[in-house]
Amino acid sequence: MTEAEDVLALAAQWRSEGELVAIATVTETWGSSPRPAGSQMAVTRSGRMAGSVSGGCIEGAVAEAALASIASGTPQLLDFGVTNERAWEVGLACGGKVKVFVEALA
Repeated sequence: MTEAEDVLALAAQWRSEGELVAIATVTETWGSSPRPAGSQMAVTRSGRMAGSVSGGCIEGAVAEAALASIASGTPQLLDFGVTNERAWEVGLACGGKVKVFVEALA
């Protein structure tokens, strides 16, 4: 079983237990990105998380967006990026971009 399948299986388990769950999926990367396209993270309304879409502050922002999508039912496409010039300021080795699609499971 792949890592993505593990995240989806765990999300399905949580959903079957009555949890409200959102899935975040990396849809596109450019430059420096810790996780490749297709990487996934599951987030529940009660605060459980599994998987990873990036790390650091991006992961926290994605978790917040997942909670918002759970509450509203509205999916979101998040776009994060940093230039090479600003990368060191935010603790990254070099610049890059990542797009993450977030949706609540029905």
